Amino acid sequence: MGQVTATAEKTVGAGPERVLAALADYSSTRSRVLTEHFSEYEVREGGQGEGTTVHWKLAATSKRVRDCLVSVSVPDASTLVERDANSSMVTTWTVSPAGEGARIRVSTTWDGAGGVGGFFERTFAPRGLQRIYDAQLAKLEAELTR
Repeated sequence: MGQVTATAEKTVGAGPERVLAALADYSSTRSRVLTEHFSEYEVREGGQGEGTTVHWKLAATSKRVRDCLVSVSVPDASTLVERDANSSMVTTWTVSPAGEGARIRVSTTWDGAGGVGGFFERTFAPRGLQRIYDAQLAKLEAELTR
């Protein structure tokens, strides 16, 4: 058993404050930038950044669906952290200046399985989740430029 990490990054033309505000907007923006891998999206508390609780199902594959109940914290002016109450999964969104725009980095970690199953999880899950995040970041970029 070991920790598994998946990471994706993208530079967008919007400023860091605008990007972080969009990421923290669980009431509207976040639901619009989710990919088809997410279902049953529901804001249960809050809706804007710190203190928000949101539910979704994440289908990494057709057989691997995670039921997520996420609590949001904002530890500083450039970071948004989502902790899943149903698992060890923690997703950190970090936004930093990049030229006239912003660099977005999303990184998810969780405690992986042991044995042969854990080997396959550590080998394939990060790439699959990175593809999901790449698509989500592309949708976020389109949202920020409309």
